[in-house]
Amino acid sequence: MSVGLTVPARPQANITVPEVLDQAREAEEAGAASIWFSQLPSGHDALALAALAGQVTSRVEIGTSVVPIYPRHPLTLAAAARTASEASAGRFTLGIGLGAKNFLEPVYGTPYPPPVRHLREYLTVLRALFAGEQVDFTGSTVEVHLSEPAPAAPVPVLVAAMGPQALRATGELADGTLPYLASPRAISNLIVPGIGPGKRVIAAVPAVVTSDVDAVRELAVQQLGFYGSIPSYQRILKEGGVESAAELVLIGDEETVAAGVRRYFDAGATDVLLTQTALHTDEDRRRTWRLTGELNSSGS
Repeated sequence: MSVGLTVPARPQANITVPEVLDQAREAEEAGAASIWFSQLPSGHDALALAALAGQVTSRVEIGTSVVPIYPRHPLTLAAAARTASEASAGRFTLGIGLGAKNFLEPVYGTPYPPPVRHLREYLTVLRALFAGEQVDFTGSTVEVHLSEPAPAAPVPVLVAAMGPQALRATGELADGTLPYLASPRAISNLIVPGIGPGKRVIAAVPAVVTSDVDAVRELAVQQLGFYGSIPSYQRILKEGGVESAAELVLIGDEETVAAGVRRYFDAGATDVLLTQTALHTDEDRRRTWRLTGELNSSGS
């Protein structure tokens, strides 16, 4: 059993980099197996935070969950990932995603490429870059001409893949997947068979240990409701047998949340990543983080 945490535990707009690093240290001390940084268009840079976290921690796996590949060029992303890997003494894992066209295209103002084709080409180039190969690649969405390759860098690559075509590409070209809001049923029926054997399946799951279940449920409805407007999440929620993202939040005491986490492992997840742990209060977050360490220590 490997249970990790997203950092920071509250929106990036309300937290400073020193505070993020304090939380990274706290998560490691609490017993998290891994810590993960998300990327927002107007937030902190997730890869920079990962590199900095590598300098203030010593044990945990450090990853991004996730960095959208649109509109980044793979050379730029690979350089940042290499930096984070070296800064964390090889503890870094690169989590990437396609992002949502209706959300990102208006923000960046550049055409959104055909997603699965772009993912395949992007992963092909990343694999070659991390293998230390000379890259001379011309695709329909990605073009790279590198005369001198950088040294090989053993950076594992995960993709937030949830659709059948994206899962197939991920299974062929990456090390695993990071699905968010995929229920145990969706993990078992779609994600695990879709990606194929021998790959990591890290289920990102909203979870809050709390004594105020009703208040947290209300906040979850408010804060996660927009996922219902994104086609990829509409599909994964339907596959999971739920109507809204808030239904998937694990809310309750330690025993209730721990039982919910175990259902993901029973469904075939290799790891679970707890998110939204500060949905209500800092005390709820601390209780959730302590539970994370207890689950990792007990192995069950």
